[in-house]
Amino acid sequence: MSDRASNRNVLFVVMDTVRKDHLSCYGYDRETTPGLERFAEEAAVFEQAVAPAPWTLPVHASMFTGLYPGDHGATQENPYLEDATTLAESLSATHTSSCYSSNAWITPYTHLTDGFDRQDNFFEVMPGEFLSGPLARAWKTMNDSERLRQVADWLVGVGNAIHEHLASGGGADSKTPAVIDQTIEFIDGTDEPYFSFVNLMDAHLPYHPPDEHREKFAPGVDSTAVCQNSKEYNAGARDIDDDEWEAIGGLYDAEIHHVDDQLHRLFSWMRANGEWEDTLVVVCADHGELHGEHDLYGHEFGVYDPIVNVPLMVKHPDLDPGRYDEQVELIDLYHTVLDHAGAEGEGVPLDPERSLLGEGFRDEPNAFVEYYRPVVELNQLEGKASDAGIDLPKNSRFYSRMRAARRPAGKYIHNERIADEAYRLDEDPGETENVRDTDDPVIEDLETALSEFETDREAWTDVEDDAVLSGMGDDAKQRLEDLGYIE
Repeated sequence: MSDRASNRNVLFVVMDTVRKDHLSCYGYDRETTPGLERFAEEAAVFEQAVAPAPWTLPVHASMFTGLYPGDHGATQENPYLEDATTLAESLSATHTSSCYSSNAWITPYTHLTDGFDRQDNFFEVMPGEFLSGPLARAWKTMNDSERLRQVADWLVGVGNAIHEHLASGGGADSKTPAVIDQTIEFIDGTDEPYFSFVNLMDAHLPYHPPDEHREKFAPGVDSTAVCQNSKEYNAGARDIDDDEWEAIGGLYDAEIHHVDDQLHRLFSWMRANGEWEDTLVVVCADHGELHGEHDLYGHEFGVYDPIVNVPLMVKHPDLDPGRYDEQVELIDLYHTVLDHAGAEGEGVPLDPERSLLGEGFRDEPNAFVEYYRPVVELNQLEGKASDAGIDLPKNSRFYSRMRAARRPAGKYIHNERIADEAYRLDEDPGETENVRDTDDPVIEDLETALSEFETDREAWTDVEDDAVLSGMGDDAKQRLEDLGYIE
């Protein structure tokens, strides 16, 4: 343990792809999170936290910049962050920082790691030193070096082939213990105030949990025998019956239990080594997951609550433990970290009203979600459909951009290519009855709020899929091609 003061320290943990209603600390009837149940006794537990998008890249960019996806620009159509000051950059003068994850999007080529003093990515198909070192530099200089472009193409091609094999065969090992080990090593080795960011990827498809956790939640389930490819299901090329959904849910719970076990190990070490009491500790999910709801699998092609109403727990000396029903947004975490760290923010300035540490923090009347044309996912979805002889209609949710305004009582969704949707969440939490055409004052208020939100944003244009790609910069398209998402 160092002798530096801990009253400015920050530990920020994202449990990737974890839906709130599968956590026992949120009332789930299976004990998936005994460690977080203990943590919840010390933390503010938010019931109505809303993610600004339904997938990793834009959500992390929002948490790191304090901006909505339409403002920071890191979306499905432009998959990296540009011209924005990150949280790590704002804290660089006062904090030493680290970013450890096993998510392939949180790497130098997306610029999400800009400003971190130390970063490593334990992506399962390539060593972190490649993603954080020569391969990242190769990606950055591809337009200037044909040879580097060819080297990176070859490496990523090999990586994609390995990933497909591991995903289908159950050979992928969890990198979470290594992420936790390196986080402990970082904290233990610094004498300065620290900002430590962690992303844990286990609950993201494919689900191949360690045996001890699988036997507890999915005994007898062969993870290689169930559907682990959401694109096959979403394209209509693969059916999943109730028994298989139950098996998938058990594997998912086992992955969450593994994440919880490793977080408990990290938190126990911090408690035993004097790193706990005054440290701001944030635990959240960047988005959730659908397991057949709305005939969807995964976290694409919708902004329904199992995806965007995420778990969020915050421990801080000035924040009373307990359950909070006020609606907050993950964007608020940017301001919360700045507030605790004593920084103003070099990009978006600190807004004390958005900090969760303030007296009577703001209950967001409306939260907003943005989802752009899913270029990355469409390439895979169309391939699965084509293989099965299925023609995906262009006027469907698969090709639709989406924006939503949400409050605990309801949600209004503006869809680009299909009819708008509206739900009374207080009466219909499963979002099963579209009340778009009813005279409901809550829905009318949400529609107005969303319209005002959209006023300052670029209007959607009705373009074909090929035109979406052609409108992207050469560098963005090359990055997608290198990762195997487009041809």
